[in-house]
Amino acid sequence: MIARDGAMIEVAGLRKEFRTRRGRVVGVAGIDFRVAAGEFVGYAGPNGAGKSTTVKMMSGILVPSAGTIRVDGLVPWRERRRLARRTGVVFGQRSQLWWDLPVRESFELVGHLYGVPGAEQAVRLARLAALLDLGPLLDEPVRALSLGQRMRAELAAAVLPMPRVLFLDEPTIGLDVEAKAAVRDFLRELNRAEGTTVILTTHDLDDITQLCSRLMIIDHGRLIYDGTVDRLRDAYGTTRVLVVDLVDDVRVELEGAATVRAEGHRRWLQFARDELSAAELIARVLDRHEVVDLTLVEPDIEDIVRRIYRGEAAPASG
Repeated sequence: MIARDGAMIEVAGLRKEFRTRRGRVVGVAGIDFRVAAGEFVGYAGPNGAGKSTTVKMMSGILVPSAGTIRVDGLVPWRERRRLARRTGVVFGQRSQLWWDLPVRESFELVGHLYGVPGAEQAVRLARLAALLDLGPLLDEPVRALSLGQRMRAELAAAVLPMPRVLFLDEPTIGLDVEAKAAVRDFLRELNRAEGTTVILTTHDLDDITQLCSRLMIIDHGRLIYDGTVDRLRDAYGTTRVLVVDLVDDVRVELEGAATVRAEGHRRWLQFARDELSAAELIARVLDRHEVVDLTLVEPDIEDIVRRIYRGEAAPASG
C-alpha cells in the first residue's frame, strides 16, 4: 500500500551502526528522504559512504540501528518475505542465478519461487529476452556467460515477477561500453513502460545523468545533496570550458578565460559562468584567431561531486 501522498519509499532518521573490534562504526548517520512511485533515483557516494548499507536496509537484509523505513507500505526487516514479492534487487558483484543451470531454468525457478503463473511467465520472459537480447543465451549455463551477458540475465531475473520497486547496486560495474548501453536502455524502458520505482547506487555518474530524474549524494553516512542533476550543475558548476581547435599553433590569451590545457592546435579555455557568457567568449576567440571548430563543455557531474566531498561547496538541496 503506497502512502497517501504517493510515496513508495519513506525513510526517516535512518541510522546503522556496526560493531567492530575497534568499537562502533557508523555506516548511516541519520538520513531522511521520500521517493514517489515511479521515480528513478540515483544514489551516489564514495566507497564506504553508506550507499549499499542503505539499500540493504531498504530491502530488509539489514536491520537499522534507529529510524524507520517503509517500502510500498511495508517495514522491510519485519515483512521481508512480503516485500520480496514486490521488489527486485540486483547486486553487481553477486548472482541470483544458478551457476550450473541453463539461463532458462534459472528463470523458471525464479518464476516458481515468486508464484508467477506459467502462461504469464512465458509472455513476460519472451518480452524480457527480446529487450535484453537474451534469446541465444537461454540454453547456455550461467557459468558460460560473459559479465555483460550475466548482468542482463540478472536484470531479467530481478524484474521477471514485475516488482513495484527495483534496487540496483552497481549494475554496470565492470561492463564494457556496449553492455552498459544495453543495460541503460532496458532500465529506461522498464521505468517508462511499467512505472517501476528504481533506486540506483553507482560510482558511474554517466548512469545517473542518463537515467535518473533525481540524485541523492551520501558521504560519511549523511545526505549532502538531494535534488535534480541539472540543479546540481547550476549550483556547483560555476565554471565552463570552451574547447577550441585553431588553424595555427599559437597561445590564446583572452580576458575572462584561462587556458587550462593545450594539445597541438587544441586549447581548453575555462571561464566563470557568472562573469562571462559562452557567446561573448566565442566572439572574442573568433575576433583574434582563425578557428576550425568550437565545442562548449558543461560541468562534469563527477567533478562537481568531488568538489562537494572536498568541502569546496556547501551542501544543498532542491
